Amino acid sequence: MPKIVDHAERRALIIDALFRVIVRDGVGGVSLRQVAAEAQVTAGMVQHYFTSKDDLMAFAMTSASARYEQRIGTSVAALGDSPSPGAVVRAVLANFISQSQDELHDGRIGLQFQAYAATRDDLSRSLQQGDAQLRTWLADLIAKATEVDEATASIRAVGLLATAEGLGLTVLSAGLTAPEALAALDAQLSANGIR
Repeated sequence: MPKIVDHAERRALIIDALFRVIVRDGVGGVSLRQVAAEAQVTAGMVQHYFTSKDDLMAFAMTSASARYEQRIGTSVAALGDSPSPGAVVRAVLANFISQSQDELHDGRIGLQFQAYAATRDDLSRSLQQGDAQLRTWLADLIAKATEVDEATASIRAVGLLATAEGLGLTVLSAGLTAPEALAALDAQLSANGIR
């Protein structure tokens, strides 16, 4: 009887190994061979699922984005059945600030992916599309929370998202604590009339 192979499980094994390599060695340390060694599988198995480093990285970026989306969804769901638009905005933006070891791990991975995508137009376009959708959603929530017009809400969404991402980067790289970063985020939300 032939062995049944769970392809999704194998891809997940390879992607988890890739994430470990990225956190340890950065994107420059990634090769199909290095990821195979980390996953304790053959290079041929990795190449069966991913034909190139770019193919592997593109799939991994999608996987990392899905993890962030799941985390954001969990945070929003924790607010209950009818959360205020302002509470949703805060829950979403707070997810850009690493507050646990797992989140620090994911934040480092995300930072490496942004650097990698910055020099690859196809991957950069994918990030741009995701960011545009997030900004549009945030702008809609901000308009509801503050009763400002659409143009003002869009500008505030850009500024608040950049603030959250910048605070998250400072937590990752410059020793700002998560509570300090969250307090700064709350101050910016308050300054924008979001409670």
